[in-house]
Amino acid sequence: MARGTTREPQKLEAIEAVCGEAAVADPDRLGTLLPPLAGVSAVCWLMGSAAGTRDSVGALHGPRLQSLLAKIVDTPVRGLVYEAAGTLDPEVLAEGGVAVRAAAATYRMPARVVEVAPEARAQWLAAMCAAVGEVLSA
Repeated sequence: MARGTTREPQKLEAIEAVCGEAAVADPDRLGTLLPPLAGVSAVCWLMGSAAGTRDSVGALHGPRLQSLLAKIVDTPVRGLVYEAAGTLDPEVLAEGGVAVRAAAATYRMPARVVEVAPEARAQWLAAMCAAVGEVLSA
């Protein structure tokens, strides 16, 4: 089973229709993300097409992501999959990929960076599923 998060309560039903379980959480407030991580084995940071100002989106792929990586080390989460493709500036996504790879080395935590664009839905889904499988089997 998967668990998805949204900042907007009105989107919970749509998420539950796709993945079974949904929670309200805000990646700008990591404290709201930690409770929904209970029982989660792999985190998928799917923010490659996040909306917002350059600064706010940059923070999601920089300091917020780095903080989350440091926090999940002390949880039962086994690893993280990072979406490094989408509509955002490729430099922002590349910086996030660097942060994920650095955290994987530093914390000895399984992590994968997926660079397949979500617009290529079938290839994206296959790459994401493979990355999650690799994280869980590491």
